[in-house]
Amino acid sequence: MYPTISDFLKDILGVYLPLPIQTFGFFMALGFVFAAYTLQLELKRKEKEGLLKPIYKKILKGAPFKKNVYITSSIIGLIIGYKLIGAFTDYNSFAENPQTYILSLNGSFIGGLIGIVSGYYNTYRNDKKQRLEKPEYKEIEFHPYELTGNIVILAALFGLIGAKVFNSLENIDDFIADPIDSLISFSGLTFYGGLIFAAIAIIYYTNKKGISFKVLTDSAAPGLMLAYAIGRMGCHFSGDGDWGIVNTSPKPTIFSFLPDWFWSYRFPHNVINEGIKMEGCIGKHCYILPQPVYPTSLYEIIMGIIIFIILWSLRKKIRISGMLFFIYLTFNGIERFFIEKIRVNVKYHIFGHGITQAEIISSLLIITGIAGILYLIKDSFLPSNINKNNHS
Repeated sequence: MYPTISDFLKDILGVYLPLPIQTFGFFMALGFVFAAYTLQLELKRKEKEGLLKPIYKKILKGAPFKKNVYITSSIIGLIIGYKLIGAFTDYNSFAENPQTYILSLNGSFIGGLIGIVSGYYNTYRNDKKQRLEKPEYKEIEFHPYELTGNIVILAALFGLIGAKVFNSLENIDDFIADPIDSLISFSGLTFYGGLIFAAIAIIYYTNKKGISFKVLTDSAAPGLMLAYAIGRMGCHFSGDGDWGIVNTSPKPTIFSFLPDWFWSYRFPHNVINEGIKMEGCIGKHCYILPQPVYPTSLYEIIMGIIIFIILWSLRKKIRISGMLFFIYLTFNGIERFFIEKIRVNVKYHIFGHGITQAEIISSLLIITGIAGILYLIKDSFLPSNINKNNHS
């Protein structure tokens, strides 16, 4: 396992380079990049097909910036300068645990002052550059794909909040015991919590921009599945606890061609220091599980990529708006529901049966997905919609 990218480079190059990049965070960021790329491609394609239209907005050009623009720029400059210069002057602390450092009060006072001045000056320069003798309103054309950056920022922000909220609800004892560490740690993120919070924020934002809910969700579906698979890579390679139940059974003959770690694995050097101390190991991450477990994160990587390929291959063939998204919900729910059967997770006891939070949500996704598919199929056979589909 490689808790940080530095650990990976040390294993490959034999040299330890203290980089402030955690493995899980790296793959999570990579997932957002690929999701954004596929979303932008789909939004462009759907605009060419006439399913999306440019957005027109009147903007006042040439007017002096308001005071709040200067204040906001100065505050952002203060935070960036305070933390950025501080990270350079106290690099070891920053590289050791970047998110803890960023969320702490540590930083550089001089860097903060430089940031304030820089933020204010850049705003003043841009203000003077864009001013006109007589400000005027101009109609600006925006394309839906140009909103991808804003959508990704909303997804990252509200996704992280949702993931933490749902994880805290699922592991309430751990949250009560150490709420600060629980909130700032990159481990302990519940995917469905992030998906729900991010979806609400994005749907609200894009609805205000006049983007169709069905077209947006269809455009996002393949990328969401790809991002999920890439995120699971972060879980697997860092050993963040997203593994399965104990598996001491011999590897079935049907899997004889696969390496042993595909069937069961002990996750040495895992990032959460779970298990027993490894003999002769020196450093922060020297623990290994006492018994091998199912590497469920590895299975989810494979299934996630397969589902992404299916969705990506279907995206141009399905002509009913919203259908691809409901297919995504169904596949996602089925995959997660069955993986929970061999995955370690907190269980709720309902009517005498143990069930996990993910099983509850995945069941709802399956029901919603199937119901949505059936509704859209039935709706498409209405006379008015048959004519629409024939002309599209």
